[in-house]
Amino acid sequence: MNRRRCVNAAITVVCTLTVLVSPALTVGASAAPLPPGTPTAPAAPKKTLEEVRKEIEGLYRQAAAATDAYNLAEEQTKEQSAEIVRLAQMIVAGNEKVDALKAQAGAAARAQYRNGGLPDGAQFVLTDDPQLFLDNAGRFKEGQKATKDLLAEMVRTQAQLTVYAKDAGTNWTKLEANRVKQAAAKKDINDKIAAAKKLESTLAAEELERLRRLEEQEQYRQQTAWVNTGVLKGLNTTATPQGKRAVEFATSQIGKPYVWGAEGPDSYDCSGLTQRAWGTAGRNIPRTSQEQWRLLPKVDIKDMRPGDLIVYFKDASHIGMYVGNGAMVHAPRPGRDVTLAGAGSMEILGVVRPE
Repeated sequence: MNRRRCVNAAITVVCTLTVLVSPALTVGASAAPLPPGTPTAPAAPKKTLEEVRKEIEGLYRQAAAATDAYNLAEEQTKEQSAEIVRLAQMIVAGNEKVDALKAQAGAAARAQYRNGGLPDGAQFVLTDDPQLFLDNAGRFKEGQKATKDLLAEMVRTQAQLTVYAKDAGTNWTKLEANRVKQAAAKKDINDKIAAAKKLESTLAAEELERLRRLEEQEQYRQQTAWVNTGVLKGLNTTATPQGKRAVEFATSQIGKPYVWGAEGPDSYDCSGLTQRAWGTAGRNIPRTSQEQWRLLPKVDIKDMRPGDLIVYFKDASHIGMYVGNGAMVHAPRPGRDVTLAGAGSMEILGVVRPE
């Protein structure tokens, strides 16, 4: 009996030590069933629909910021690709020029060899005839200068080729770096959108409808607070001819879906819509909302007029076009279409004017 008690005690000690040194169970790992009567940890409280709305909104905001990073990397990739092509064309032209200069130099060298190592003009200079000497001395000097110029041009062209090749290499390195940025941003966008959609998929149809109403109520609340500041009083309601064309184009896209990275004609992201609208009006503007905010002239809200672009959030991750009467047109986010909305329905960073 004592021996059995000792064995049981030893087994208990071993089991206790095993539990102490084993790694902690991760979420989703299988655990042994708890003995009856063991108190269980309280279940995590269910999120309210408002909390879900804010979480989904945050995920789409992060996706929008990543979309801007993707669009910028794509734009830079296009520019660097075009620059590499331009440099390659210059390198080809430079090589052809070097070949032509070498052919000229070779012809001159062969002529000199045929004359016993003396240039053509040198034979005339060495003549015993004084008049012939005078007549051809100038020609000899010109020939020397031409040879020197030929060699200098060859050296200069070869130096340019070296610079072109170096620039092409630098641009290729930047191109590859931007492709890496694009891939990372693309993954980030897809991850954030997938997380938002997964969260939405947990909601029943009735909850999804309530969620949409909550979004609209929050936008209405912000728009009402903005209008109540008196910001629309005395606001210019007349667009310039160019601004009017931009507004007409943007509003004609209402109902088309938001797709990140899209520039039309069938779908848009927020800055793709504003860029295409102003491009149609004859004004080329940067591709991303952040670059549009950074590079376009800023105007005070009290001076805003239809056609101006309203930039939203502290990171300038969203942009829309003011169309008058306190409204703007924009491409909101994945799962939504290009639409009219209150210009003050989101946090305004500032206003820029493409004209």
